[in-house]
Amino acid sequence: MSLSIPQLDWGGAAPFLVLTLTALGILLFDLFLSVRHKVWLMHLGLTGVLLTMALLVSGFGDQKRVVGEMLILDDFSRFFHLLFLLIAALTFLVSVKDVEQERIHRGEYYALVLFATLGMMVMASAADLIMLFLGLEALSIPLYILSGFLRGQLTSNESALKYLLLGAFASAFLLYGIAFLYGSAGSTRLDRIAAHLSHGAAWENPLVFFGIGLLLVGLAFKIGAVPFHMWLPDVYEGAPTSVTAFMIAGTKAAAFAALLRVFGTALTPLHAEWVAPLWILALLTMGVGNVAALTQQSIKRMLAYSSIAHAGYLLVAFLAGSSRGFSSILFYLVVYAFMNLGAFAVIIALARQGEERPTLSAYAGLGFRHPVLAFSMAVFMFSLAGLPPTGGFMGKFYIFSAAVEANYVGLVVLAVLCSLISVFFYLRVVVVMYMEEPREGQPNPVFSPAILITLFLATTATLQLGLLPAGMWDLAVRSVRSFLG
Repeated sequence: MSLSIPQLDWGGAAPFLVLTLTALGILLFDLFLSVRHKVWLMHLGLTGVLLTMALLVSGFGDQKRVVGEMLILDDFSRFFHLLFLLIAALTFLVSVKDVEQERIHRGEYYALVLFATLGMMVMASAADLIMLFLGLEALSIPLYILSGFLRGQLTSNESALKYLLLGAFASAFLLYGIAFLYGSAGSTRLDRIAAHLSHGAAWENPLVFFGIGLLLVGLAFKIGAVPFHMWLPDVYEGAPTSVTAFMIAGTKAAAFAALLRVFGTALTPLHAEWVAPLWILALLTMGVGNVAALTQQSIKRMLAYSSIAHAGYLLVAFLAGSSRGFSSILFYLVVYAFMNLGAFAVIIALARQGEERPTLSAYAGLGFRHPVLAFSMAVFMFSLAGLPPTGGFMGKFYIFSAAVEANYVGLVVLAVLCSLISVFFYLRVVVVMYMEEPREGQPNPVFSPAILITLFLATTATLQLGLLPAGMWDLAVRSVRSFLG
């Protein structure tokens, strides 16, 4: 009996391998470095991230399939890979204070962030539902651990346990959906499922619709869409702030990459069938997210509900089902990453040791105490509210215009009304910073060079994407064009 060793396209697999080796290298060096020298683990992680980004940029315009054609590396997946790596790099930078202040174990922390990023990359490249599930689990398991990294705090333990239990249910829904679609199409490959569904007779099989429904539930959980959002505010509030920043930007981007892969390719023939439930899902997500955020005093919890509302805006673009709609999702996710990571950098700068639930009152008079920090936070709040001249405004403009072109005018009107509600709680932060007197006992900002770099990059990018969005928009359009063929 002869053994056949499958050939591996090393060029296509290189980004995944480099990131994996970097994470394993961090764990290895962590065993031998003294406490004083463990700061170099972050530099090793950043080096691996930058090297992976260089490999991805050099491959733009080329399409490869690796791991038995279960992973596809095209411009669409490369766009998302670069976004995930950017989020990981900024997370490393904002984590410096958290890691030192809360005495978080550096090696495990940085390695878990990279392993979660690897899971995101697999989800964005998945050409097979089994690989999608593996990527989801590779993302989720490190996040379960990271959510409970502050083992001495009950809220962090509660966050990890709640995320684990509900995440397991969501994974089960997704896996059952995959099983139903396999039972109908006889394959888990996305292109073969699409070919099967292109025949009208396939629509008569109830397994198809059970499978689509269960897949939608599993992905809606990761997106944080209503009514699958109940875990999100508690988990985001209880997790370490740097982990919340990573989750709020990275998890949503990975889930939308998977949603676009599955529903934008394999399930395209049934577009008319899943439009109605997604219409309702988008409206509920925007409405509940914005209304619930109005009453929050914890700024982390407010941003958690805000992230639910933003998932609703992105679903509006997804409903359009057009190249412009998908491009607007890619553009908005980039803006979303910068403005949220920037806002959490401000939260971390103001946080005191053991204080993982900063309230709005902690920002009173920040404009007088630290004008630069207050200016950055104001830019992020304006962008989240969708006000010009920020990237958030341009992102919503692209989303709403794509939906109008697809004749979803009524939904766009409702989305604009929901966005107007959000202006109140975002501007409330600005009012507290600039129109209230500083109070006694408020924490003084503690800066590290890493946080200053993050704030500069996030503020500059948020304004640049609002004033000069053409470059990023063109890149998003080209990436979607390669995806849609």
